[in-house]
Amino acid sequence: MASSQIFTSPPRELKGAEKLDEVTELLQKLKIDIKETNLFPPQRNSILEQLKIHGRQLENADPIFNKEGIEIISRYSFTGNSPTTSREALRCLTNTLVLKPDTRQMFVDLNYAPKAAERMKSENRDDEFLLSRILFLSTYDTNLNFELLIDEHHLAENINARIAQHSKQYSKSVRKIQTSPIDDMALSETLKLVFNLTHYYPDRVDVFSKSIPHILKILNRRKLPVPSLQPPITYLINALINLDLEDKKNMLFGVNPLFPKFDQKCNADRLINILDKSVEQYKEAELDTLGAPLTTLLRRVYEIAPEGVKKHMQWLLLPSEEERGQPLGKSDTLSSRLLHLSTSALAPTLRENLSSLFFELSDKDATHFVQNVGYGFAAGFLLTHNVPIPENAMEAWSTAGGARDEEYRSSDTQAKVNPITGQLLDSEPALDLPEMSQEEKEREAEKLFVLFERLKKNGVINVENPIAQAVQSGRFEELPDDDDDDDDDDDDDDDKARASNGKK
Repeated sequence: MASSQIFTSPPRELKGAEKLDEVTELLQKLKIDIKETNLFPPQRNSILEQLKIHGRQLENADPIFNKEGIEIISRYSFTGNSPTTSREALRCLTNTLVLKPDTRQMFVDLNYAPKAAERMKSENRDDEFLLSRILFLSTYDTNLNFELLIDEHHLAENINARIAQHSKQYSKSVRKIQTSPIDDMALSETLKLVFNLTHYYPDRVDVFSKSIPHILKILNRRKLPVPSLQPPITYLINALINLDLEDKKNMLFGVNPLFPKFDQKCNADRLINILDKSVEQYKEAELDTLGAPLTTLLRRVYEIAPEGVKKHMQWLLLPSEEERGQPLGKSDTLSSRLLHLSTSALAPTLRENLSSLFFELSDKDATHFVQNVGYGFAAGFLLTHNVPIPENAMEAWSTAGGARDEEYRSSDTQAKVNPITGQLLDSEPALDLPEMSQEEKEREAEKLFVLFERLKKNGVINVENPIAQAVQSGRFEELPDDDDDDDDDDDDDDDKARASNGKK
């Protein structure tokens, strides 16, 4: 047996042919050890550490990344070695799967994935991190059958157990919640694996339902980082998106954990709080990637929420009466910032999500939608989604707060609202414009008539032309020639239809 004193010096980073020779020699030593068991555990650990360092770059490390190299490293990862040796091998294996995607199918072909799924029962955080990462990477570029791992190798059961174990750190009995970096890294990798599995196997999402209350517990009790949308917060949000939040299939819970008895609104409040902080902390382009999953989850929560929670979410997210002292989107409230983002050219995904969220908060009713956010913010969404624009969309109304202020809407003292900007008409600045002559009024009426006819013809709007309506209702009168501002004798003798400004 070889002396246990070799390989005790710190690993040395090599290059070129020297590195290739070293890698080849180290793998040969492990290959012989597999057959003859001629190395002590410290020697194996040292060799694997050397290979891990050499394998951080592809150059001159080919033997690590071919099928024989993957076989040797996987053998030490999953077959009868000490935990320390196994973890060194797992680290080396993880590096290879990251750096060279082709090795993932090699790993799968060698049939070590079932061993990784079963090993997920380990409560060790290093094991969880490495195994979850290996399985997560195997969801890409392989033909691995994860349903087999779920049904026969306890993958979902072990994942649920790991997430439940993490949630114990957030118990109310714990005075000060403290987690180590490896705790957060392991949780993040496991949550990433859950997201991919529920994405690629939507028919099996119910096997992870047991994790829903644990994920919500961690999300509610973990202190938010600054800025807010960082791991593991982002992965907690992502993991929830695909899960069966209604618990339709399994009926595991007497009360939906999303709306617990002690406070039905707590989870919605938490998500909205994260959104509020995030729109202050990130630039628009960053929010397009980071904020879109959060708004998607909020939409899912609203869709299945009890009526009281829906009203609460409307109250928090829709513009209030107080905001209507100026055009909507101009104040510094959350709803105002969200309205601004809903038209952002730098955040197309988030823009669509937020417009959809506002539409759903308006009960998917176009009239309420326009009343809640103003025609200026609503028009683009309604047109692109082929939602008919309400006939009265361009008229001022007395629904100052839309769905958010139900009591105000039913009040007898309601104020009129500008349909375009959402601002109270009484709060609009007075415009010091010169009085229009009768001829100028006529020209403007003709322009409006032509414009409305063009919009109708092109299918942009489907409303009655207000000029035609005025004619049909008798709000136009024929004016004699001597009513013209111009007394020129050469004027046309034909009568001209002039707007009478409401006269019968």
